[in-house]
Amino acid sequence: MIRYREVSRLEGFSDAVFGFALTLLVVSLETPLNLKDLRDQMTGFVPFALTFAMVCWIWYEHNIFFRRYGLQDAWTVFLNAVLLFVVLFYVYPLRFLTMALVGALGLMAEGTYPKFEGNSALLMLLYSTGVLVIFTVFLLLYWHAWRQRKRMELSALEEVQLTYRARSHGISAGIAVVSLLMLAVAPNLAMFAGMIYALMGPLHAWNGFRGGAAQAKLRSSMPVSPPISSGTS
Repeated sequence: MIRYREVSRLEGFSDAVFGFALTLLVVSLETPLNLKDLRDQMTGFVPFALTFAMVCWIWYEHNIFFRRYGLQDAWTVFLNAVLLFVVLFYVYPLRFLTMALVGALGLMAEGTYPKFEGNSALLMLLYSTGVLVIFTVFLLLYWHAWRQRKRMELSALEEVQLTYRARSHGISAGIAVVSLLMLAVAPNLAMFAGMIYALMGPLHAWNGFRGGAAQAKLRSSMPVSPPISSGTS
């Protein structure tokens, strides 16, 4: 079985990059010089928390993949490098976009958030492109793991888990594609290209339910091992 139980150098390097990405979010905050600056900065808590959660979510998905499969070949290293590059590149744009959205909802003090001055199509273009690239990389990683399943000696249950995890990332990437197509067809209706992401919740819930049902069905069909005799008469 070709798997790595201990944290590999690749995972350690990746964790350092994710940590650096989170550090960039913190160092971008200026030290307030008075109570008004402090109050204005505190209104940026929501976009900061959302951006922080997004980076943590990507790290969590990254951690699941490498803990389960531990692939270290050249293709995995390349895809991992692409993922880390996109995460670092999108830290500031993602925070910028989040602040613009939260500010537009009136949750931040006036003058403390960027404005797009009606160019919401550009906002959604940047966001959807980032989502598409990130989850396409995850999808390619899982596709690669599927090709290596015999070499890794995955069990039938692990193959089911791999399949539905890959579908989860396919759903995320697919929604981003639909959003980009909507922008290409009707850029003046960018609001709907953003609203399409509301489908993520129910679609991921449906995929998780299907995956859980498939795993439960597979477990029920597995032979039950007989109890071990204690050897007492």
